[in-house]
Amino acid sequence: MTQRYVELGAARRDGFFNIAEAAQASGVSAKMVRHYEAIGVIPKAARTSAGYRIYRDTDVHTLRFVQRSRELGFPIKEIATLVGLWRGRRNAADVQRIASRHLATLERKLAQMQAMPRTLRHLVESCHGDKRPECPILDDLSAAPAQRAAPTARPRARVANVSR
Repeated sequence: MTQRYVELGAARRDGFFNIAEAAQASGVSAKMVRHYEAIGVIPKAARTSAGYRIYRDTDVHTLRFVQRSRELGFPIKEIATLVGLWRGRRNAADVQRIASRHLATLERKLAQMQAMPRTLRHLVESCHGDKRPECPILDDLSAAPAQRAAPTARPRARVANVSR
């Protein structure tokens, strides 16, 4: 257990960071540091006798780990599991299973995102954009799923029309 410091200055002299310094060093906002602590993703911070949170280098390293995991899109629950595996209960098979499942989720979402502009482009090109009451865009937005425009195939490279 960490010694209880009376003053923040004494804790700093012994290499501790206050929350603002830990946040800056890790790239995580102070608000998110508090949040991660509150939900158990990171351990509760040591405190001075005045109640100020103080963090060690290892805490900042954990925050960097969490930040990088967030950058890769891992959900908080999985990050908490990964932190536990990283901090001592290492099992490469578990880590790979979590990362592989997340990769599959990202690839599925990416495919859905890539289909959106193709479908919308198809709808925009189908719309006359004049005073007619018919509008394929509105029709598609209001249609039942089975009646909606299917995502179009990937656009092919355009070949220039060159006359000889």
